[in-house]
Amino acid sequence: MPAVAGAGRAVLRDYGGSGLPVVFVPSLINPPLVLDLGENSLLRWLARQGVRPLLVDWGVPTPDDRAQDVTAHVEELLLPLLATLDRPPVLVGYCLGGTMATAAAAATRVAGLATIAAPWRFEAYGDALEPISSLWDQAHATCEQLGLVPMEVLQSGFWQLDPKRTVAKFERFARLAPDSEEARAFVALEDWANGGAPLSFAAGRQLFDDFFVADLPGSGRWQVAGRGVDPGSLDIPTLSFVSTTDRIVPAASAARMGEVRELAMGHVGMIVGGRAKDALWQPLADWLTALAHPR
Repeated sequence: MPAVAGAGRAVLRDYGGSGLPVVFVPSLINPPLVLDLGENSLLRWLARQGVRPLLVDWGVPTPDDRAQDVTAHVEELLLPLLATLDRPPVLVGYCLGGTMATAAAAATRVAGLATIAAPWRFEAYGDALEPISSLWDQAHATCEQLGLVPMEVLQSGFWQLDPKRTVAKFERFARLAPDSEEARAFVALEDWANGGAPLSFAAGRQLFDDFFVADLPGSGRWQVAGRGVDPGSLDIPTLSFVSTTDRIVPAASAARMGEVRELAMGHVGMIVGGRAKDALWQPLADWLTALAHPR
């Protein structure tokens, strides 16, 4: 979709609609198009529900961006994009994008904040922290030399969270008719999951060292734009979707602010699964509509 603003390599893409601007902040991991996946597009559907969805496209980092950590993505890319809008938007952040959207909401004026499977209390990953830390120990030197953290490093970390489930989904795929709608949807989703841009080295280092190991967000020690990020102090309408069956962002680690809706759906399924429209799309649209037209 057309870009209506830019900051560095990032752009803000306009999905049409009218009224309340709603900026979707995707994760730095995996492409943002899971929110606009073919005929199963949350953003295009929302554009028909009386709001104006805009999508942050982070662009593709190069080794020249090696020093740009997660905090800098908020300060140097996200906040300048938001400043181009003519009115405070609502932020909707998915996965790590929800973590970053929370930081942005603490640093600038916004009309509301919704998070979807957004990690915040990283210490709650528990036993998964050891293999995640070990993975980074092995990859650190190579990534530092590259100035980038390749998607393969991140993807192998996801696989380690639940190896049996990874194998099982491909076993299930093998039993599908190759030309079936279900098989095509599986391929589209896997193409998305495995096709992401690398992270800048500093973003990977901060994610592994400062978030997973030190838990700066969950312990209240994350500083963005010169101030601490405290979700509990946000004086705006907030909504949090939390999956009770998510292996990528376990429920205990997820941000919980304002109205909390728990869903028994997977990390990606809550966005594009067969029950996503009823379980997440419509409740999100209802919440956004209520913000746009308060009684």
